[in-house]
Amino acid sequence: MPGAGDPDTTVESPDDHPGFDDGLDRLWTPHRMVYIGGQDKPADDSRGQCPFCRIPDRSDEDGLVVARGGTAYVVLNLYPYNPGHLMVVPYRHVSDYTDLTEAETVEVAHLTQTAMRVVRAVSGPDGFNLGMNQGAVAGAGIAAHLHQHVVPRWAGDANFLPIVAQTKAVPELLGDTRARLAAAWPGRAAEAGEA
Repeated sequence: MPGAGDPDTTVESPDDHPGFDDGLDRLWTPHRMVYIGGQDKPADDSRGQCPFCRIPDRSDEDGLVVARGGTAYVVLNLYPYNPGHLMVVPYRHVSDYTDLTEAETVEVAHLTQTAMRVVRAVSGPDGFNLGMNQGAVAGAGIAAHLHQHVVPRWAGDANFLPIVAQTKAVPELLGDTRARLAAAWPGRAAEAGEA
């Protein structure tokens, strides 16, 4: 058995795989366990359990709200795929795109366009993924309340982390991202000047 001074002694560290040193470093992301464990998932599909129905009652900072419209609002994704990952959400608790009113449909579209313009001005992405997952089978994490994803993309951002480690590196705190995007949102500078 190797002694403490023996060069073959393995000293365990958080980067060591139990039992042997495989020469790999680990990027620990324990905060993702909250999402994986379903901590913020509603217990049922009711409006009372819906986080998208509760967000508008919070302050912009606490709710990560970037902008508010008459029938919909824009919020940062709490579990983003990329920095600046926004969602455009109708205030009304509705699950299916075909159930939106004409006014909601128009505002969701306009807020999506504005979100793209603002993220381009703030972060300079090379492109976007836009989409709505309709139903749990289609990948909707919260299927009971419709939400449009606006995900900024950069050339080369599909690195090894999502593929090998099922992890995405987001280099900025959500509150900081929200503040930068909200400050750049059209009309927000005028509101701040009036306050």
